[in-house]
Formats: sequence, structure tokens, C-alpha cells
Amino acid sequence: MTETSTQPSDEGVWDRLRRRKLVQWIIAYVAGAWGLLQGIAYMRDTFGWPHQLQQAATVLLLIGLPVVLVLAWYHGDRGQRQITRTELAILTLLFLLGGGIFWYFQRTSETATIDSPSAPSAAAFATDRSIAVLPFVNMSADKEQEYFADGISEELLNLLAQVPELRVIARTSSFSFKGKEVAIAEIARTLNVANVLEGSVRKSGDTLRITAQLVRASDSSHLWSQTYDRQMTDVFKVQDEIASAVVEQLKIRLLGAVPNVPATDPQAYSLFLQGRQAARQLSAVSLERAIDLYEQVLAIDPAYAPAWDGLASTYFNQMDLALVPLDEGLPRAEEAIKQTLKSDPQYAPAYARLALVAGVIERDLAASARHLARGLAIDPVNLEVIDAAVPIARRLGRRDKAIALAEYLIARDPVNVSGRDRLAFAYRDAGRLDDAIAQVRTALKLSPDFASEHALVGELLLLKGDPEAALTEIQEEPIEQYRLVGLSMAYNALGRKADSDAALEELIRKHHRTMAFNIAYVFAERGETDHAFEWLEKAMHNGDLGLGAIAVSPLLQSLHSDSRWEPLLRRLGMAPEQLAAIKFDVSVPK
Repeated sequence: MTETSTQPSDEGVWDRLRRRKLVQWIIAYVAGAWGLLQGIAYMRDTFGWPHQLQQAATVLLLIGLPVVLVLAWYHGDRGQRQITRTELAILTLLFLLGGGIFWYFQRTSETATIDSPSAPSAAAFATDRSIAVLPFVNMSADKEQEYFADGISEELLNLLAQVPELRVIARTSSFSFKGKEVAIAEIARTLNVANVLEGSVRKSGDTLRITAQLVRASDSSHLWSQTYDRQMTDVFKVQDEIASAVVEQLKIRLLGAVPNVPATDPQAYSLFLQGRQAARQLSAVSLERAIDLYEQVLAIDPAYAPAWDGLASTYFNQMDLALVPLDEGLPRAEEAIKQTLKSDPQYAPAYARLALVAGVIERDLAASARHLARGLAIDPVNLEVIDAAVPIARRLGRRDKAIALAEYLIARDPVNVSGRDRLAFAYRDAGRLDDAIAQVRTALKLSPDFASEHALVGELLLLKGDPEAALTEIQEEPIEQYRLVGLSMAYNALGRKADSDAALEELIRKHHRTMAFNIAYVFAERGETDHAFEWLEKAMHNGDLGLGAIAVSPLLQSLHSDSRWEPLLRRLGMAPEQLAAIKFDVSVPK
């Protein structure tokens, strides 16, 4: 029996569409979808939701339109016809397609950062108020002017980083793409930002041409671009104008004015940029050249705070690399810090250096905490101050604060291996050993030659109770003294006492002056308590910098029940009640 239609046989297409109310359905659906997308956009801007969410919603709504039309067509005439199995399969396929696209966007958002699962998720940070400043391309005929193009980029980065409402990726991460053919979208995914600022610099004598363009990463569209033809005397004004344009284009509502670049004589500025580039090469020759260049800057402009701060940083690097002894380099560094703050009392990085001198070298944690609080009161998002705050928070036993600060640091500078190392130690202190190992593994992927990291993984595996895996890892450590420390403990844990003794004897013979604290915790791990306290006393006599972490190191856990433990901590100013009494007014930026 066949079904007969009750509708007129000569009914036109438009009449059929109108009778089944498809036009009304289309109008209603488009209006509803538009309202929904506007609501999602508002919520995204308000709560910092990822841009991919709006993209996924748009795709799903587009897919939903034919689904709605199919339903309206078959049921618009008061449900006279049932949906067949074939039609149901088509609808199901459309829903599965939509779900697949949604999963793809969600997966892209989750994997858009190289961060580990234990650190902040990508979705927590990928907002429209985030930016990476790439190194500007040197278009000058003189290729030696590359330092100037890099310097302009970094000054812009530092300028924008002073805007609390804007998340700016640090130099270490942004400049890691220099000289590489990587698409803007890929860079943005890796650094987990919504926008990228790029450009070029052409310098000929005192004439400048600076081109800058702001790119939205989601669709590679240009939000803004501008070319500036100026004289060197206008270089600071140009940087201020670019920063203001970026803030305006990203529709950031500032709580104050846009920061300005500290101005100086153009010749002094050029010398300063050369000095900063030389200092980053971290060789004996380059550090001496950096000092010479900074001194030339200060001969022209004695009150230029960035040059004084550059001198202080260079002196610290010379001490870290054992190129200059502590008793020679420290007074120079302290004088440079003093002159920095004399030139500009609001120069936040100088307080980070004061904090490290007080907390790491002088073991005056109370003074260090005051310097950090002062620096962050001036510039709440300054990464140098936050970086200095992490080890001080650890040494004070403020574990949650140390982790939060280190996670913030990594969110702003995801390829900074030193930051990963800081976060690993913070996780270790809190007993989150797997998270700590994940951070060190990431650091090794970023920098396979990063000193002491294989030994650190080995120590973490020993704390987890896996000495066999620890030994395998420690044997890959390229730095001899750290390898010997790890081998002494791993062999002992495996019951290979003769091998442990041999490694420890070699460590003491070759490195007793610089590794006294490490030797102490090796003895503690071997259960030789008297020798452990003996070497802690030697570490105090030598001024061993490792003593700053004595109160929080899990490798000294076996000493805590000894009657000598708390008196030793008290002599160092690190007994529990002494640490608890220290005020630490340092908060994690929002």
C-alpha cells in the first residue's frame, strides 16, 4: 500500500519552504547562534578563556545549521513523516563530525605549550592579552648592527612586560626562535600566546627605519603595522609609540600610563646594547668586553641605571664561572647595585640582586625577603625579581609559595632551563618527585648539556627508592663532581660499598673545597652521621653557598633526629622558629 500526499501537487518550492517554516528556522537559528558567540566572546575576554573555544563553538554552530534544517524539513509539517534509518545515520555522522572537530581544537589547545602536565595548563594562560616579541630582523648593510636590532626588540619586550594586564613571554623563550624558519602560528602555539610582535631595523649612521607589526596568531592576520623613519635621537620615542600602539590594539585597560623607556645619550645607548650582547656570551673574554663597554656608557652618562645594573650582573657571572674570586667580585657587584639604585631608586631588578646577595651569599633571609617585597612592590610582574624569589621562598620553607612563583615564571618563560630547574627543586622539597623529574627531563630536552641535570634526576630517583634507574641516569652526568656525588649515593643504595667508597674518596680528593655541602649529604645518605656533621662544619667555614638550602634538603633527612641538628640550624639562623618569624610579603601576580 502506497502513501498518498494530502498536499497540492502544484505546490511551489517557496510555498513548501514557508509551510515547513524553514525560513523562520534559519532566521531564529542565525540570531541565536550570533547571540551565543557574542556571549562566548564576552566570557572569553572576562575570564581569559582560550581563543580555540570560540573557534570550536563557531564550527559546531555551522555544522548544526544543516542538522536543524533537516529536522525542520521533516517535522515542519506537524511531524507527518518519520525519520528513516538512513536519515538518522546522516544526522549521527554530522554530530560525530562536530564532536571530532571540537576534540581537535581542544587537543590543539592542550598541546599548544611545551609545559609539562604538572605545570599550569595552556588553557589557563592563552588569552588575547598575551604576546611574544620576536627578535627584530637586522636589515642594515652592516651585519655588525645585529646587536642593535636585538636590543630594540628586547627593550620593547621589557617595556611591554611592565604592563601588569599583559602577559609577555620572556626574552629567553622569544629569542629561542631567532634564525629559525618557523611559522608565526607555530611559535605562538609553542609559547602559548595569542599575539606576536615582529619587525625589522635598518640603521645607517644616525638614520633609523624601524618597522613593527602586530600579528594575531589564530589566523595570522595583521592587527597593526607601522614604519618609523627617524633619527637616532628619537629611538626612545619610537619604542614608546610602538608599546602604546600594541596596548591600544589589544584593547588593554591600563591601571596607569604606558611605561616609558629610560632615555640616555644615543651613543651611550648603542654602547649599552653592545655590552649587553657581549655579557650574554658568558666567556672570560666577552665578560671583560662587556665591563669595558658598560664603563664607556657610564663615562658618557654616569646616571644610566641599566648600565650600572649590567655591570652588577656581569660581576655576578664572573663569580659564578669562577673567573673572579668571591672576595674580589662581590664588592664590585655591591657597589654597582648601590649606584644603580642611586641613579634610579625604582629600578626593580636591582632589588633582585640585593635579595640574592643577602639570601644566598650572606644567608640573611630576612633582609632578602625585604628586598624582594620592595622589588615586587615597584614592578609586580618583573621576572628577574620573581626568579630571585623562588630560592628564597624555598629556603624559608614556604613550599606552596615557591611552587606558585616558579610555575608563574615558567608560564612566562617556557623554554628557560634555569626556571625549569628552580621549579624542579620546589617540587622536590614538597615531595612531588614525579613532577620534579618531569621538569628536569624537559630542561634536558631544551638543553641537553645543562650542567648537573642528569645527577639531579638520579638524586630524585634515589629519593623514590629506585637506585638502579638512578645509577643509569647519574652515569650520563658530564660534570665530574656532580657525577661523583651521585655515584657515591647510588652505589651505596645498591649495596656496592667498595664502589661507593671509591667515588666518595675521589670526590673529596678533587673537590673538597667547593663541594663540602654535597659531601655532607652523601655521608648523611650513607648513614655516617658524624662525618656528615663534620662536613657541614667545613661547609660553614668555606662559605659554601649550598648551606642556604640546608633546612629544606630531603637528602639530610637522616640528621633531623640528631641532637646536633637544631643547634646547627640555629647558628645559621635557619631553625624552624627563626624561619617562621621572617615576614615574606611576596605574592604571585594574577
